[in-house]
Amino acid sequence: MISVEGVTKKFGDLVAVRNLDFEVNRGEVVGFLGPNGAGKTTTMRMLTGTLEPDEGRVLYDGEPISEDLTAAKERLGYLPETNPLYEEMLVAEYLEYAARLRLLAGAQAQSAISDAVDETGVGDVFFRPVSELSKGYRQRVGLAAAILHHPEILVLDEPTEGLDPNQRVDIRNLVSELGKERTVLLSTHVLQEVEATCTRLLIINRGSLVASGTVAELLAAGKGMTHYTVEAEGEGVAEALSRLRGVDSHTVEQVEGRTRVRLIASGAHELGPEIYRVANEHDWVLWELHRGQASLEQLFRELTADTETESSVSEEEAEPASSVPEEEGEASSPISQEEADGSSPASEEDPGAAS
Repeated sequence: MISVEGVTKKFGDLVAVRNLDFEVNRGEVVGFLGPNGAGKTTTMRMLTGTLEPDEGRVLYDGEPISEDLTAAKERLGYLPETNPLYEEMLVAEYLEYAARLRLLAGAQAQSAISDAVDETGVGDVFFRPVSELSKGYRQRVGLAAAILHHPEILVLDEPTEGLDPNQRVDIRNLVSELGKERTVLLSTHVLQEVEATCTRLLIINRGSLVASGTVAELLAAGKGMTHYTVEAEGEGVAEALSRLRGVDSHTVEQVEGRTRVRLIASGAHELGPEIYRVANEHDWVLWELHRGQASLEQLFRELTADTETESSVSEEEAEPASSVPEEEGEASSPISQEEADGSSPASEEDPGAAS
């Protein structure tokens, strides 16, 4: 249904997305994963027609969206990373405004709003000001606006970012329900969400696709990978362990004066005896040695291990700011106003109450 063919996007000297190819099939809920600055948001903005690729093309059902952007956007619901809400409006007023932007009026608009309210569970806060809502309810209102026109494609950029654990579960369950009748592309870096919600994963790193498949397929592909957790007290722990044969990557942290090293190793070579030998040679006090198969988290870290944390420019710094929602008559464009939220997550016990 959605095809991305050879897409590249640059911002000055920064290549945010590099020759990207992938497909999202009808009815799939696909997780789009990557570390910060990997190109996720830039890619999603190109998928929604908010940004134009420098090279390559985006297609819906085989038709390039650039040939009729208005028609493409009519099939699309988009929730950007920063939820585009007007805090001075009541929820009812905002949804009515969003309906007008989608050229919905009269009974058609009221029916669309009623359906969206029912699907997203915002009935309890329908007549409250947006400024009084918790972050969880704000995300629900944003989702309600995104599905007003009954789109067949839903693109969600970090929909659970900044939510507390209970709110994350609520939005995750809501996305699962919405995905039963729509094609959904969901960007996140929370691995538990994709395992619970998504039928397939796409992993991007430094603007390029590095893995695609179901969780089971990706874990099966990494079956030869084994991880070891070693905690030791002594000198040169990380350096010595990282040089062991078969070690592909490692991470280090300090725990109460001891060094904890997590190793990712490939192949059938058993590192346990080697670790004991090295510990004995260096007179370390060995506090922990644990071996296990690589999880999705370890696989993700392995695939994105070359990410430079001091990357020159972030996606948000590189991209021009998104615009405020267009006036009535420009309904085909996804509603986007990159407006900082700033409020902390609130309890959902009092419906919609902000902390």
